Amino acid sequence: MLVSLYRERFDANPAAVEPLRPDGSARQYFRIAHPDGGSVIGALADDVAENEAFLSFTEAFRGAGFPVPEVYAIHAARTAYLLTDLGDTTLFDAVVALREDAGDGFPERALELYRRVVGWLPRFQVEGAGHVDFSMAYPRAAFDEQSIRWDLNYFKYMFLKLAHVPFDEARLEADFAALAGFLVEAPADFFLYRDFQSRNVMIVDGEPWFIDYQGGRRGALQYDIASLLYDAKANLPAAVRAALLDAYLDALGDHVDVDRADFLRRYRPFVLVRILQAMGAYGYRGYYERKPRFLASVPYAVANLRSLLEAGPLEVDVPELEAVVRRIFARSDLAGPAARPPGLTVAVGSFSYKRGIPPDHAGHGGGFVFDCRSIPNPGRRDEYRERTGLDPDVGAFLDALPETGPFWDSVKALVDATVEAYRRRGFDSLTVRFGCTGGQHRSVYFAERLAAHLRPDVRVELEHRERPHWPAAGPGAAPGTAATAASPADG
Repeated sequence: MLVSLYRERFDANPAAVEPLRPDGSARQYFRIAHPDGGSVIGALADDVAENEAFLSFTEAFRGAGFPVPEVYAIHAARTAYLLTDLGDTTLFDAVVALREDAGDGFPERALELYRRVVGWLPRFQVEGAGHVDFSMAYPRAAFDEQSIRWDLNYFKYMFLKLAHVPFDEARLEADFAALAGFLVEAPADFFLYRDFQSRNVMIVDGEPWFIDYQGGRRGALQYDIASLLYDAKANLPAAVRAALLDAYLDALGDHVDVDRADFLRRYRPFVLVRILQAMGAYGYRGYYERKPRFLASVPYAVANLRSLLEAGPLEVDVPELEAVVRRIFARSDLAGPAARPPGLTVAVGSFSYKRGIPPDHAGHGGGFVFDCRSIPNPGRRDEYRERTGLDPDVGAFLDALPETGPFWDSVKALVDATVEAYRRRGFDSLTVRFGCTGGQHRSVYFAERLAAHLRPDVRVELEHRERPHWPAAGPGAAPGTAATAASPADG
């Protein structure tokens, strides 16, 4: 479909068609190369109503002179179209590279890119509202009380339930009603971009261009700036957020009269709703669709929640929601190592293959998972069955095995070489996991051994995921855990 559309528009055959990495939606994108150089992007999407919203908004924004892609051709079925190739560098990518080069601190060049982005946002919100046809908005013309309740229930069903975070449904629904009722009191006659975050801004020759506004609708001003400044993995420092919020309000003042006190009174509850909506998306894509890269964003979102609530009380009383959030904070698998101090941190851990490989909280997908099941299992021996890899006797048993030495030497060589390269290149995180049948003996032993080996030179975070399931008789078992007989195959 895209190739025939390309031929119709450019009267030539494409030199190449390259699929691009999928995003979180069902849309598919392809880079289509011209025979004489250059390229366009081809999009395939079955949701015609969503496509119509994107195409309508694009025409309106281009007519207003906004930096958005040009649409070159649209298939008659409205399920495929060609548009400007804006390259591969998102605001997120550009800022990550600048921060890696700078080392400590937030570089001025990165701050300047963000300032340019927040300078454009009021134009989309105020001028854009005068150009777009809100009747084309999908799936709803306004971010109204119903939309807010949808987002909050998305968080409830796609995150809380799938992550097994307990809550009182009646009290939580009452909090949702109070929060939504408070937010809809904000002035809302503006264009709400809906997903205004660092991966939806492309950087072309140092300037921002904007994409993925097909979910736009009429709404309040606070939501989009909250989306950008609390974008989970962008992990903006608090001082940078404050400076950019001031810059945004200054730019907004060029378009409308701004009551800063009233804006800020409603801002933090909008931040809360946006973070919860994002967590619902991470849960849906990660837990339900089993795309682990989305779960890597959860610790960053949790860190944002923590900073939001620690800054002071919200303007609306939501006691059950705050209790739920505190339960999330208490979960090490959810509130993992999102924000680390400068320098390399190596996250070392043990796990049971029965419960699956742990997600990559660092988010870059790098590191190692070592399978310890090639080593004979101490858990098959009666004297070690209720012990763990923390026990000196278990360690001595494993040390004496002929398989242990070569396995450890290989692990150490790989990890040492990677640590050296990561430190030289200024990376801040590396993940190393050891798995065995029960996550109790072999994986624990090797995780402890690697952590001790690395600690003189780098920061180490050590976690034994299955600790709550260890027999109480074993060293390091969770306090108060009832002693149970481990399966002979565990270990």
